[in-house]
Amino acid sequence: MHKIKVLFVCIHNSARSQMAEAWLNHLYGEHFAASSAGLEPGTLNPFAVRAMQEVGIDLSAAQTKSVFDLYRSGQIFSYVVTVCDQEAAERCPIFPGVTQRLHWSFPDPAAATGGDAEKLEQTRAVRDAIRTQIDAWAAAVQQEKLLAGSTL
Repeated sequence: MHKIKVLFVCIHNSARSQMAEAWLNHLYGEHFAASSAGLEPGTLNPFAVRAMQEVGIDLSAAQTKSVFDLYRSGQIFSYVVTVCDQEAAERCPIFPGVTQRLHWSFPDPAAATGGDAEKLEQTRAVRDAIRTQIDAWAAAVQQEKLLAGSTL
């Protein structure tokens, strides 16, 4: 079966795009193949790792990747989804092929304030918002494909 390739992009590929990739692959991996990358790859956010572990998804071995390296590799994605702020999203390269660009703005867990408990709680809120968006979007794409007469 042909899987729809999706790339999630944020600034550092440390939290939001990693969580989106993990959610899509975990929940809808039979229909989608998700990847993630960053404009300026950093290090994995430990609060994102902890928040995803709470829902049974292990990000601890994930590596941050550069969107520009993926672009140069010539990979083709059906969807490129930016999950950072609009200004950063505009810096994302245009991928070759018939790629739909989407923008879903989520708060950056790296900007969370307070102690560890507060930072984890703020990261959980982002995790849950991403899951809600993934669920709605995946259902819409699947419905669109069914109406178009193709199978996922």
